[in-house]
Amino acid sequence: MSRLIRYFLILFISIPAIQAGEITKDTKQLILGIADNWDSSYVKLTHYERGLRGNWKIEGTWNGRLGRNGLAWGIGLHDIPAGAKLKREGDGRTPAGIFDISHGAYGYASTIRKKSNLPYHQITTRSLWYEDTSSPRYNSFQLLDHEPRSTAEKKAQMRQGDYAHALKLFISHNAPPRAQPGFGSAIFFHIWREGGGKPTAGCTTMAEQNLKAMISRIDPSKNPRYVILPRAEYEKVKDYWKLP
Repeated sequence: MSRLIRYFLILFISIPAIQAGEITKDTKQLILGIADNWDSSYVKLTHYERGLRGNWKIEGTWNGRLGRNGLAWGIGLHDIPAGAKLKREGDGRTPAGIFDISHGAYGYASTIRKKSNLPYHQITTRSLWYEDTSSPRYNSFQLLDHEPRSTAEKKAQMRQGDYAHALKLFISHNAPPRAQPGFGSAIFFHIWREGGGKPTAGCTTMAEQNLKAMISRIDPSKNPRYVILPRAEYEKVKDYWKLP
């Protein structure tokens, strides 16, 4: 077996499928995103809360934008179908699947409206997010105790003075500690550009007031999840994944 084939086999085997692809009973909060098809950059987002009897209640709906080239399967809390097209770094696609959204928000403001248990990091010139596939810190946040000095640090500096990135919530696609270099990094909910007139490089975006409202409700104690799928795929997995 050639070295190249062995590399790709190891890489494929190491892609984590943490759960069998379902929303478990301990998830009390869900953001569901439905796109028309795999190539669509438009999404309808719905916020659900699970009631005392286990039923889902709609708390809000918003329009959003996705990657300029649509969607591809991401690495999250779901099995990846055999032969599926996977999200790759720089492909302009939003990762599809089930993702944890409890790990934290980021923004330019010193404080935001949020639940006390949701981590928040104010973005400064010392805030870094590594997207370099050769970096051991790939797809992770780092806070320096000094201004960026090295080429790697300067390259990883989080966006400064960019309205669209003034507030964002991390979507745990391909997340540390098992991030796979090359399968996509820095995937967030953030503010859309041109009032929704522009797609993204892979993130999910929406109007500022809707993003603020959504983030203010995210409660890590409710095990919140983001499920994003094309409509036909949603219909296939809806019952198995126990989706509303």
